[in-house]
Amino acid sequence: MSKSVAIVTLGCSKNQVDSEIMSGRMSEKYCLVKDPEQADIIIVNTCTFIERAKEESINTLLEMAQFKEDSQCKTLVAAGCLAQRYGEELMAEIPELDGILGTGNVAEILEVVEEAQIQKTRHVSLDIPRFLYNDTMSRNRLSPKHYAYVKVAEGCDNYCTYCIIPHVRGRFRSRPEESIIREAQHMAEEGVKEILLIAQDTTRYGIDLYGEYRLPSLIRKIADIEGIEWIRLMYCYPDLFTDELIQTMKDTPKVCRYLDIPLQHADNQILKEMNRRGTREDTELLIQKLRQAMPDIRIRTTMITGFPGESETQFKNLLDFVKFVGFDRLGAFAYSQEESTPAAKRKDQVPEDVREKRCEELMQLQQTISLERQQRWRGQLLKVLIEEKLPDGRFLGRSEGDAPEIDGSVYVNSSAELIIGEFAQVKIQDVDSYDLMGEVVS
Repeated sequence: MSKSVAIVTLGCSKNQVDSEIMSGRMSEKYCLVKDPEQADIIIVNTCTFIERAKEESINTLLEMAQFKEDSQCKTLVAAGCLAQRYGEELMAEIPELDGILGTGNVAEILEVVEEAQIQKTRHVSLDIPRFLYNDTMSRNRLSPKHYAYVKVAEGCDNYCTYCIIPHVRGRFRSRPEESIIREAQHMAEEGVKEILLIAQDTTRYGIDLYGEYRLPSLIRKIADIEGIEWIRLMYCYPDLFTDELIQTMKDTPKVCRYLDIPLQHADNQILKEMNRRGTREDTELLIQKLRQAMPDIRIRTTMITGFPGESETQFKNLLDFVKFVGFDRLGAFAYSQEESTPAAKRKDQVPEDVREKRCEELMQLQQTISLERQQRWRGQLLKVLIEEKLPDGRFLGRSEGDAPEIDGSVYVNSSAELIIGEFAQVKIQDVDSYDLMGEVVS
């Protein structure tokens, strides 16, 4: 009987794709299980984006280490961004760890586990990670059957002054278009209805391979694939959002009227110090263009509060911008002082309690804005992807304005049984700041 392996995934959807690749490789020899308590081998795919993510990763590693004492686990491996960044320290501080796998060595997971069962081993790219998955690699998707993440590129060249990602993920590198199309076609054959295009910087796709931004071309080719009904764009930087991309979104019915553009701030001086390209005025113009082209588009963003040197006036500029634009969705986090980044070395750090207070104030403002934005869907007929049947008999789904796991849901009443993973037409009857409530229209 083969040994069992569980993969615990922390962090973002990009990390999830890496876990799916590792799961595919491990299934060549081992039996996959969901519950780490039932596993002989546990792999923790870690995150190191901000302090909170690091703490969660370390706590999870310690929790999994306990299974070596209390359960059947014999081999524990740390993978992902935290492992890439702090491999030596993790091995020294957590004696239960048998192996370390960096972001540049994802495809080597089977060999690392085999070696770790014999002796402690460390596989981390000492230079800049260069790993890039392709459609020929075995991959066991962790998402439901009806949607899938497609990572179009890896790494990042932006070098924002607060961010460690370019150091742990490497330089920006696009996958060949042909590989992405083949992967999407295979997913459609498996029943995938929704493709989520992701990268650290999705709008940059293609520039390194083809000398031009190829996201519009890629979108059009994926839209031609039979079976794919939704294409969702995530993590699009505003400075590279071209008029061609806007037109492609408008002209391609399969592209969700949804956009995730992580802005991080709106005060021009703070943006400059963050090494974010573009200005508040540039962003306002972009959002105006998007809403003119697609009046029903939902726009999500992310903001950072308490960046070093952020004054009360600059924070107020951020609040004013958020009020003026009226984002449908907004996430925020207090600035995290990440060592080895330029921002961490600054002497004008904002006190942690101030950072957190500003974050809370921003989110309270956004809750009011979100509720106002949601009102426009009352009485509207929306296409909803059904994902779950609730104990009370209602169904739970998502509209094209809701990305999985991070946005709201649609609560659906239906006298007939609905099929999970299929679409239904739902008339919206009620709303709150995050969710919609409605009834199926036959």
